[in-house]
Amino acid sequence: PVQSLDDALRWLDRVQKATAARSTTDWTLQAVLEHLAQSVEMSMDGFPQPKSALFQHTAGAAAFAFFRWRGRMSHGLTDAIPGAPGLAQRNDAAAGAQRLRAAIARFQAHSGALQPHFAYGALSRADFALAHTLHIANHQDAIIGVS
Repeated sequence: PVQSLDDALRWLDRVQKATAARSTTDWTLQAVLEHLAQSVEMSMDGFPQPKSALFQHTAGAAAFAFFRWRGRMSHGLTDAIPGAPGLAQRNDAAAGAQRLRAAIARFQAHSGALQPHFAYGALSRADFALAHTLHIANHQDAIIGVS
């Protein structure tokens, strides 16, 4: 399983080589990878529809603290980021993988301020890296055909 953003990049290498890779959800593999990329991109660019400050400071913060403690995230694997642009319905896994790879590289090189997560609120750089890692690992569970 993915345990760091560098692991995620190595996993993307395997995804791109796997001709039979596919999502077991209603989303195409490309859509899953684009969704993951959106989350990483929005941590730098801003989330379009954040939850209320009250939610972020209570339920959202508690959810992230639980995921961090458990070392694993679980969420609806076809739940779009609120207000995010629609995901590609094609099945061009290479395009999705390239977008996620670019988003991770941009995040790793980013030295500016990060934007509050739509649900968890303000996160440190380390916590955002962990949130992205746990998010990717959670979706990885529903992708098959990757060795």
